Amino acid sequence: MVRRSALPNGLRIVSEQLDGVPSVTVGIWVESGSRFEPRHLGGISHFLEHLLFKGTARRSAAQIAEEMDAVGGILNAFTGKEYTCYYARVLAEHAGLATDLLADLFLHSRLDSDEIDRERTVVLQEISQSEDTPDDYIHDLFNLHYWPGHALSFPVCGTAATVGSLARQQFVDFLAARYQPDRLIIAAAGAISHAELEAWAARDFGHLAGSATIVDGAMPVTQRGIFHTEKPLEQVHLCFGLPGVAQEADDRYAAYLLNTALGGGMSSRLFQEIREKRGHAYSVYSFLSSYRDTGYFGIYVGTAAEWVEDCLALIVRELAAVARDGLTASELSRVKNQLKGNMLLGLETSDSRMSRVAKNEIYVGRDVPLAEVASRIDAVTNDEVIALAARLTRPEGMGVALLGDLSGRRIDASLLAA
Repeated sequence: MVRRSALPNGLRIVSEQLDGVPSVTVGIWVESGSRFEPRHLGGISHFLEHLLFKGTARRSAAQIAEEMDAVGGILNAFTGKEYTCYYARVLAEHAGLATDLLADLFLHSRLDSDEIDRERTVVLQEISQSEDTPDDYIHDLFNLHYWPGHALSFPVCGTAATVGSLARQQFVDFLAARYQPDRLIIAAAGAISHAELEAWAARDFGHLAGSATIVDGAMPVTQRGIFHTEKPLEQVHLCFGLPGVAQEADDRYAAYLLNTALGGGMSSRLFQEIREKRGHAYSVYSFLSSYRDTGYFGIYVGTAAEWVEDCLALIVRELAAVARDGLTASELSRVKNQLKGNMLLGLETSDSRMSRVAKNEIYVGRDVPLAEVASRIDAVTNDEVIALAARLTRPEGMGVALLGDLSGRRIDASLLAA
């Protein structure tokens, strides 16, 4: 059962105690990510995530790592567009160590200037690695072109220019502005009780006071077109997108089914058409990028330059077919079962459960029982899938980013209206 509570200072606590699970995962979530960064501070949330592991008043960076390694645990963090999470996963008997380490690095990191300079080179290498990994980099390029100028389009890691210019005082100021108790969630799942979690939160975080600064939450404006970045690669990496759904949109369950049917596995339409029938790609899939108030539906293909037009035509054709006819009865049944099975299989670990309860708190403000999710999936009709596909698949909302060597070949944007 999922339980929720809050401290007087506004910090929220959510937990799911799991019987028979030997581990516990505890996370400190901050409702702050790259979406909330001014452009000149691009990447500061992600850089700060790195820095909090670089030593506290009580522990050096090496000691932090050694203490967690000594119990076979995992201590890590990640930054997204709308949140940052610091978490630890350990055997239940070491939960006390996990919570102590998390509180120490979160509250007492030294932000040493020398460590900032050293870690800056690490972050710059991470940016370079992403740019050298075309099947990752294409998604950054798509965002930049599809939602130009909006904070949601900027890469989470920032750029070499922004990361290179960040100074210690900017990290201190950003912590003061965004890492406030009204934006904090402590989440846990596994062999831990809600009472234990509350006691830790009250002891180590109850003294915090203040509220986060308000950040402009305007929605991005979609840019239609085909955007090509030339690079000498063996493949052309293609990211196709169209307007999607927000995290809590009424038609999100229809979107889950549409995504699964089009590119959610080996039986999906695009996998079968592009890879199995034509051999045009090794990797082809679709995905949903959803945020508080907006989102996009994306499709990725890695293919040869001579097959880019064919792949685009097939994508547009399949989208049009679903918008016209929807899914067959057997297809609708299959993707519903696939979704429910994937959901349950993906929640077999305490860390996945911890992430689930935290994200529900961030985007819904309540627990969404698995039975409710399954019921909502089962309730989606073919007419709802058709209505959603027809609304999304309008040529004026379609955008394509291409990364690779097209040898001067121009891809005609009229393909998006086929």
